[in-house]
Amino acid sequence: METIEARFETLDDRFKACRGDDRLERLHTGCRWAEGPVYFPAGRFLAWSDIPNDRMLRWDEMTGTVGPFRQPAGYTNGHTVDREGRLVSCEQGNRRVTRTEHDGSITVIADRWEGRRLNSPNDVAVRSDGSIWFTDPSYGIDTDYEGHRAQSEIGACHVYRVDPVTGEVRIVADGFVRPNGLAFSPDESTLYIVDTRVNHIRAFGVNEDGTLSGGEVLATCTSGAFDGIRLDTDGRIWAAAGDGVHCFDPDGTLIGKIHVPETVSNICFGGLKRNQLFITATTSVYTIMLTVNGATRPA
Repeated sequence: METIEARFETLDDRFKACRGDDRLERLHTGCRWAEGPVYFPAGRFLAWSDIPNDRMLRWDEMTGTVGPFRQPAGYTNGHTVDREGRLVSCEQGNRRVTRTEHDGSITVIADRWEGRRLNSPNDVAVRSDGSIWFTDPSYGIDTDYEGHRAQSEIGACHVYRVDPVTGEVRIVADGFVRPNGLAFSPDESTLYIVDTRVNHIRAFGVNEDGTLSGGEVLATCTSGAFDGIRLDTDGRIWAAAGDGVHCFDPDGTLIGKIHVPETVSNICFGGLKRNQLFITATTSVYTIMLTVNGATRPA
């Protein structure tokens, strides 16, 4: 396993509590565009997407080996794990959000809105009430590189919520150019959504009826473009960016960075204590143990 010196850049004293190993470990390289890391604590493994190669790969924590997880994979992008330990995936190529059941079968969660096909779902989050929230930009239909070139049937790029009881697919946020990464605050009262093309993170209040309010710009990227985001237990927002992983205080202040030698696409917390940060970055997957823990869903 290759190791690289870890460079923490402190921009605000509040980042001093966010330390970790003095090295980044590169778990794998050779992807065309690595994305969507997702950690399975029950199996002690990490899975992620290599979108242009239409495959998912898997790193086994116990053996350190990397092998195929799924191919073809529907040009999957972002993933998450629901409260029952099942994989929920955004399939750009098939223009749908799916769930992999415990027996390996695939359940389609959403593929249309008001009868029209989705563009190409990008990233997904599951709330503690079982509702599924996802972004739907057009990257998978813009070209054949990360999906299949096609015209948008909706004509815009929105953020959607799937009702856990009825399965209704409803727009909860619009006015985006290219909505991308999304994540809830630890208490699920706020939903953070990235708009990559305008390069900022917006913060929405989550109402009891599953609607959103607000949507003010919380932070703007200073290097490259924002992509995937995750939160820790103290509500700090960790964001993929051009020069590494950026860390923001809940008030929107950029307090520090972990520099990575490739453009970062996405991140997730994992490990037995959720204090291991996994980073997908262009051709590679990196990991580093931190002194902070990834947020968990409310009980």
